[in-house]
Amino acid sequence: MKPPTDLPGTAEPVLAGRPAGPAADIEARRAQLARLKGIGLMCLALACFSVLDGAAKWLVRDMPALQVTFVRYTVALALIAAFLNPWTQADAWTTRRPFLQFVRGLLLFGSTIFNFIAVRTLQLADTMAIAFATPFLIALLSGPLLGERIGWKNWVAILIGFAGVLVITRPGTGGFQTAMLWSFGSVACYAAYGIATRTLSGIDSTASMLVISAAIPVGMLAPVMPAVWVWPPTTLDWALMLLLGLAGAVGHFFLIRAYTHAPAPVVAPFIYTQIVWAVLIGYLVFGDLPGLNTIVGASIVIGSGLYLIWRETGPSAGR
Repeated sequence: MKPPTDLPGTAEPVLAGRPAGPAADIEARRAQLARLKGIGLMCLALACFSVLDGAAKWLVRDMPALQVTFVRYTVALALIAAFLNPWTQADAWTTRRPFLQFVRGLLLFGSTIFNFIAVRTLQLADTMAIAFATPFLIALLSGPLLGERIGWKNWVAILIGFAGVLVITRPGTGGFQTAMLWSFGSVACYAAYGIATRTLSGIDSTASMLVISAAIPVGMLAPVMPAVWVWPPTTLDWALMLLLGLAGAVGHFFLIRAYTHAPAPVVAPFIYTQIVWAVLIGYLVFGDLPGLNTIVGASIVIGSGLYLIWRETGPSAGR
């Protein structure tokens, strides 16, 4: 689902031919400040998502990934209930596509738990670099599933992006880790989740997609929690469990606000700054530094991703 670019508060450039003067200067300045605010909010959102991954990596060392996933969505659902108040919104629990909503929630659950299993072994920078392949997979699936045309230049960018992933993972060599398969599974689930979200947009309300996608993992995992629950051994673990859900919820809030202050083409490229947060947290908390293959592969993936963004929003968009 492409983020909206025409919401109230979205910055628009000064139109050509508009009379110059103090009023035009003030308007241009406001537009510039709004874009800077949108970029700042996007960077804060990505910092929150990296904190979420870092907290999960810490917790899954001593707790089952099922438990960490359950906590992540339970806290998120509690925050949704507190601030969105879905109980008073008739459309928050209704859907015209119940099966697709269920599949979407299941895909989000799969993406999350696969990622949490992966970060137990892999560096955060590695899982993040692999996750950057998601837009390529979404573009790949958009053709057969959504009937969207993919031009040959986009195909080249997709293939180059996947080549970057191969540089990171090095299949068939001693550098390949089986935990990377979990990361691939997470990417596949999240790409399919993105396709489902785009299909449901305009059919079901945003509130229903938000509530149902959080409620499904909680409902699925609650019955098995008594069998797998491991009591957090320290106060720090309890704090990280709370931080896990809080970082996810606040991150999504900042993400939404970012797109209300600036157009998608302005803020979308900053998604790739998440690799910086992943490297910082990985080094400061876990003592991890990315290898040369991760740096080179991530650069290839990011370059291809930025090209795809430019193709979709630049002068060649729609060609």
